[in-house]
Amino acid sequence: MAGLPVLRLTGRVWLMSVLSVPVVADTIAGVMSAVSTLARLPKREFSGLPADITKMRVPTRHGEVGCAIYRKPGTAGTRQPVYVNVHGGGFVFRFPEQDDQWCRYLVEHAGVVVVNVDYGTAPRHRFPVPVEQVYDVVTWAAAAERDWDGGRLCIGGQSAGGNLGAAVARIALDRKGPKIALQVLHYPVLDLVTLPKDKSYPYPGSPIPPLWMSAIFDSVYARDQTAKRHPLASPAWAGNADGIEGIAPALVVTAERDFLHDEGAAYARSLDSAGSLVEYRDVPGVKHGYDILGESPEATAKTYEFIAGHVARAVGDD
Repeated sequence: MAGLPVLRLTGRVWLMSVLSVPVVADTIAGVMSAVSTLARLPKREFSGLPADITKMRVPTRHGEVGCAIYRKPGTAGTRQPVYVNVHGGGFVFRFPEQDDQWCRYLVEHAGVVVVNVDYGTAPRHRFPVPVEQVYDVVTWAAAAERDWDGGRLCIGGQSAGGNLGAAVARIALDRKGPKIALQVLHYPVLDLVTLPKDKSYPYPGSPIPPLWMSAIFDSVYARDQTAKRHPLASPAWAGNADGIEGIAPALVVTAERDFLHDEGAAYARSLDSAGSLVEYRDVPGVKHGYDILGESPEATAKTYEFIAGHVARAVGDD
């Protein structure tokens, strides 16, 4: 019996070693991406919120990207502000519909048109392709010829979507546009350099997602260390947040029992030092993906109200 812990440790190291082999990680991630549109997630709150939804194909430098446009019924052409939503899924799961209720909530409670982006996922589309696709969608959404007010624009995302939102805000800073009124980073992954197993998780039970799955996500999205260390891939790693003065105002929300918690909190401090942090909130007692997985409807309701309020204020008429 004394040898069992060693056997368990050896097995875990062996598994992580196998998953680190590029062809193995790519194969597993490819299956995940292919079946993700068949996923069935638990029913969440706010399912009765109405919205008119139209599908569009938006041109980007990497080909057309599908987008679902959410509007409050009867508001088409009324020059509402716009919110570009970037779904999560570890850069691998391609399932923008997972944010359907969140998009409906924003339409109802923030008074915005929502552009829900179906960006390309790994392993077929690695860094920086998804970043550039989302940036091109944001540029398209900000154009004067749209039938909403692209001059009042926000971007936001959860998990991997928060990573992409932060990256787009950084590009917009470097390229001096388009103007972003608010970037919303909801339990974002912001450090792909530090291995998932080395991130802090001082709680009983396993983190969500499992560490082996997170390792696959990171390795198939950013294939090598050069990519992982890029400021657009790992905004919170080392000195990557240096020089972000003037970046879009930011709302950062972390989950207390998320192994990504510390990098979100660290990036919030960097944004604060740069004068761009609007507010930081840590949701107590919940894990990564708590709102999507139905872990805490009460925490979800409070957080959604909190975020929607900030969005409405950020894009309100002067």
